[in-house]
Amino acid sequence: MLTQLAIQDFAIVDHLELDLASGMTAITGETGAGKSILLGALGLCLGERADAGSVRHGRERTDLSARFDIQHLPAAVEWLTARELPAEECLLRRVVTANGRSKAWINGHPATISDLKSLGEQLIQIHGQHAHHALMREETHLALLDDYAGLNGATTQLAETFREWRNARRQLKRLSEEGSEVEAKRQLLRYQVEELDQLGLAEGELTTLEEEQHTLAHAEETLRETQFAADCCASDEGGALSLLNQAFAHLSALPGSDKGTLANTLAMLSDARIQVEEASSELNRLASTTELDPERLAWVEERMTDVHRIARKHHVAPDELCALHADLQREVAQLEEGGNDLEALSARVVELRENYRQEAKKLSDSRQKAALRLGKEVQQQLGFLAMGKARFEVEVTAKEAPSPEGLDRVQFLISANPGQPARPLTKVASGGELSRISLAIQVVAATHSTVPSLVFDEVDVGISGATAEIVGQLLRKLGENGQVMTVTHLPQVAAQAHQHLHIEKQAKRDTTLTQMALLDEQGRISELARMLGGVTLSDQTLAHAREMLHASQRPPH
Repeated sequence: MLTQLAIQDFAIVDHLELDLASGMTAITGETGAGKSILLGALGLCLGERADAGSVRHGRERTDLSARFDIQHLPAAVEWLTARELPAEECLLRRVVTANGRSKAWINGHPATISDLKSLGEQLIQIHGQHAHHALMREETHLALLDDYAGLNGATTQLAETFREWRNARRQLKRLSEEGSEVEAKRQLLRYQVEELDQLGLAEGELTTLEEEQHTLAHAEETLRETQFAADCCASDEGGALSLLNQAFAHLSALPGSDKGTLANTLAMLSDARIQVEEASSELNRLASTTELDPERLAWVEERMTDVHRIARKHHVAPDELCALHADLQREVAQLEEGGNDLEALSARVVELRENYRQEAKKLSDSRQKAALRLGKEVQQQLGFLAMGKARFEVEVTAKEAPSPEGLDRVQFLISANPGQPARPLTKVASGGELSRISLAIQVVAATHSTVPSLVFDEVDVGISGATAEIVGQLLRKLGENGQVMTVTHLPQVAAQAHQHLHIEKQAKRDTTLTQMALLDEQGRISELARMLGGVTLSDQTLAHAREMLHASQRPPH
């Protein structure tokens, strides 16, 4: 599990070391306080993409590290041992410099970003706040089912078999049509490979070029508009922040401003001032880091022109050039090794086709069985989430044509009301229903996960009232068998946690800092009261918060 997270000069954090425990940890704070900073630092330690904006303003670099206890994680120990790395514990470290470059270490040894990602998958699992949006894309249903059933290894093997079968079929067709022109074809392939060798396009380079071109081409506009927007937000006379301060000052002077509608309005104005101030800071940072580089833009555009020209020449999409290059290299090698034996190649195609069908059939059978189990478990969780009358099903049907994913089409079906037929989730579920269905699926997935540390980033969005309390109970139950960290705005969820981490932003002189601390019992009561009642904490609100905390911490009867 994650035992410690150390943050140095990251975003608006100066220095922070957090010791984390097992069980459920709630992470709360006011909007804009910086809860995303904690997850952002953890994400960089796990191999997410870094940029210069991660570094605290005025500092040369940000230094992040995450320490994990892996004594009960044999897969992680095996991963480290296979690479001759110390395996007593696991320390992931990431340094990002102000120019956007980054370095990584695993247990003190230099590592690649892909190494961080690969090992990180064994250590911690993050469930994002937008997971319910992904449910609207049917292709995610198959991936979710395979994850739940532990079939990712089988799907990877099937995709490899499909690729080999497809390539063999293409080669057989090509050689059959060419006949005596094999030598001419070989020469053409050699020329094409040499041309692609000279291009030297790396995997993922085109996406990087497109993003850079877009940034450079719009740099002047970005600089102009961000500076204009920053001026609009400024605290100078006529700026949004100045006007908000005036509105706040005038309303604060009114009699009864600490009660009723005026108190709520003042709270909203206070939040608005924080948001505008943050927006102004971010806009100024963006304006200061935006550079005009016409020479680099010209080079990038010329490079993209070459890529698109060669892609058109080969009648493929630009992002398929790397795969084409690899296929052509294999074809040349096969031709030069005497792979033009049509009879042997025909037999190979038949063999690969049969292998694919057997693997796909076995995978389909596993999916059918897993679909029934997943449907029942999600159905059970929906009952806890006030959707007991809904009927959830996982439907596995046959595809018309083979694909790398197999011969199956997976759809999540829902019937929100008794007597109605189950229909595709993408067509009938409302926003609130999607949030609860997504949470139910994530809870089921987490229950079956072998990863002991789970992070839930505002997955309770769209949920409130008694359902929120049940969500908290579900997360607490997951935490009793491992480690669960959840970012939440719901006091009903936060009250269920074994530990409560509070994040607060403080302005000191000319700088803004984020502080994070584990709360004691009185601190938890105050924070729950804030989440319940806003800025003004009445005796009734504090009493409600105290009762909520004590009730949630009592062992179940």
